[in-house]
Amino acid sequence: MRKTIFVFFLLLLLLGVSLPAIAASDSELGITTTEASSEKLVTGIEIQGNKNISTNTIVSKMKTKIGTPYVETVVSDDLKRLYLLGFFSDIKIDTEPYKDGVKVIVRVVERPIIEKITFTGMVHITKKDETLKKELKSKEGQYLDYPTLTEDVHILKKMYEKVGFNQADIQYTVDIDKEKNKAKVQFNVNESKKVRVKDVYFEGNIAFNSKRLQKIIKTKRAWLFNAGVLKDDVLKDDVERLKAFYRHSGYADVAVEYVVLPDAAKTYLLYITFKINEGKLYKVGNITIQGNKDVVEKEVLSKLEECPTGKVFSEEGVKGDLSNIQSLYFDRGYISCLVQDTTAVNDISGRVDVNYTIVENQVSYVDKVKVRGNVKTKDLVIRRELRIHPGDRFDGTKLKRSKERLQNLGFFDEVSYDTEDTDVPDKKDLVVDVKESKTGAFSFGGGYSTVDQFVGFVEVEQKNFDWKNWPYFTGAGQNLKFRGSFGSVTTGFDLSFTEPWLFDYPISFGFDGYHNEHKRDEDSGYGYDQTVTGGDLRLGKELTEYWRASGVYRLDRITISNITTNASQSLLDEYGTNYVSSVTPGIAFDSRDNIFDTHSGNLVTASMMMAGGPFGGDKDFWKFYGRASHYFPMFRKSTLEIRGRMGMEEVYSDTVSVPIYERFFAGGADTIRGYEERMVGPIDPISLDPLGGNALLIGNIEYLYPLFDFLKVAAFYDVGNVWEKLGEMGTGGFKSGIGLGVRVKTPIGPIRLDYGIPMNTEPGSTDTKGGRFHFSASNTF
Repeated sequence: MRKTIFVFFLLLLLLGVSLPAIAASDSELGITTTEASSEKLVTGIEIQGNKNISTNTIVSKMKTKIGTPYVETVVSDDLKRLYLLGFFSDIKIDTEPYKDGVKVIVRVVERPIIEKITFTGMVHITKKDETLKKELKSKEGQYLDYPTLTEDVHILKKMYEKVGFNQADIQYTVDIDKEKNKAKVQFNVNESKKVRVKDVYFEGNIAFNSKRLQKIIKTKRAWLFNAGVLKDDVLKDDVERLKAFYRHSGYADVAVEYVVLPDAAKTYLLYITFKINEGKLYKVGNITIQGNKDVVEKEVLSKLEECPTGKVFSEEGVKGDLSNIQSLYFDRGYISCLVQDTTAVNDISGRVDVNYTIVENQVSYVDKVKVRGNVKTKDLVIRRELRIHPGDRFDGTKLKRSKERLQNLGFFDEVSYDTEDTDVPDKKDLVVDVKESKTGAFSFGGGYSTVDQFVGFVEVEQKNFDWKNWPYFTGAGQNLKFRGSFGSVTTGFDLSFTEPWLFDYPISFGFDGYHNEHKRDEDSGYGYDQTVTGGDLRLGKELTEYWRASGVYRLDRITISNITTNASQSLLDEYGTNYVSSVTPGIAFDSRDNIFDTHSGNLVTASMMMAGGPFGGDKDFWKFYGRASHYFPMFRKSTLEIRGRMGMEEVYSDTVSVPIYERFFAGGADTIRGYEERMVGPIDPISLDPLGGNALLIGNIEYLYPLFDFLKVAAFYDVGNVWEKLGEMGTGGFKSGIGLGVRVKTPIGPIRLDYGIPMNTEPGSTDTKGGRFHFSASNTF
């Protein structure tokens, strides 16, 4: 009994201790107690410390609202959101009991507004203060931000670095008016002396001498034609240039770093040392091809031009060969072909073995051709130039030729291709994306030419004309041009129209009308006044992709007057007015990659003019003219052109001699440079005026090297002659000249300036004359 009572009291004791603990735990969890189950509501929001930013603006950015429960996580997020506004340098959020809830008190410290930015100590930065302020990130009227001021210091240091003051010390001071909460920022500059690179050294280079490496880097020592400015970003780029050069030369493990040391006596003079660890020279070992099924291995190996077996190994070269393999497959319609390379050093040979793994996938065909980017040009104008059509297998050669034809139109700045998948796995849509250029031009101006002397002009041209598209008149690919010129020697006008696809057939039609006057002028080789009024009708037809036939009917009225008083009878016989009616069939082969900026290809033309006879007119003669040019692509996008020209003509019926205005002339800007215009060939024995001849041979070799996109330099050699009679062609030797020149692209057209040196005496002269300049505009560049 006693034992039972003892157990009972023990249980009561335990329950007495445990129940309060259980009750407290439930209260904390908000399960049973009234106090825990009731949530605190936000009954008020108070903003303190704001002066320029309104209370409504601050409250609108907060998710905590009056009448909503007070939640710590939401308040914490509100704090972050207010900081992100960028208006405040300090924010605190507190609470206090208010009307049976809590009041949220937001205390802010606004950032000062930048009232003024000034600069002191700047001497070698000559920009005006307002210009400098535009380049800074901190702006007047905006809130002060110290990290942004640090960035501004970096911007100013970069400016000084560009002019050679790398040791310039730049600090900023901030003066804050606490009452107005506005700040004045001043950048204080201590420029120090101008830093110059005294010399550049290389250490560790064995395979290449320092002179060779110096040509690779852009950091140069100071001398007469170089300021020797030190730029950190250029130094870092130089390191990458040296690495790339070594890797391309087979040194895959090369390491390069640089050290900059000041001169012991003159700290503003710096010595740059590039320390090079060349590593091992790697060459290509065994090459294996895997995965090729439809293309034999021998053909794939023939495309490995940069890294074949035995040549120096470089990752750049392997990637180039990989691209060549993909192009091989792409040309055959495998546009989804994947090629991957793996390399491994052979422990036995010490060479790098290369494996190319090919996943050919399937041949793809063109489903649809989509044209994009053309706003003015009609789709038809683009589609008719394409050499690949729906249903064709994708062919890289046809795509390349299509791109060349579109570029040769002169309507587009850019032409590119893309593909889009279709529902059929082996069919893809071909997307032709173009970026249109300006094809219409109204220009006027003046200049000087060694042929036409001082001349002014007005020209209106639309290369993408459409006479049906009123009022814009663009989009059909037609060409309309009017040019009027006036000058001290020449005056005239020309009107030209060409429809390249007559009635949507690949037959061109065009006409020209012109009136040109050329006054007597010894400097340009005219010993008489010449007036030509006439016009022509033109037809052309594409025979194949590169061959084209043409035919021209021309009627001219030519007047020769004001002949030099001391001229011989043969020149005086040209006096008067005559009509020349002629038909000229021609043929041309043109495989140039770009007719406006040619790098490769051929141009061969030949025409046979028949004047008089059944076509009427006052003069009966025939005239053959041919030209052949071959363009060799050279290194760094330079080009070598070899050009030859031949002309032959003869009279028939009762015509005694070919009229002077139809004869061949040579000498000057377009034929043999270094000689006076038209002064190579027969001349009048009395007046020494050029008479021209019935036979012509001209040869030109010209090398063009691009310095910039708009500027090229040229070196040339010209040779040739003109003979009075056709049977004399090739006799009596040739005249030649050499020289240098420049080609400049300008908004009004390309300009050509050459300086030619004659290698022989001119007809009528006893001594070889000095060089001369030839200045002119040309149709191609």
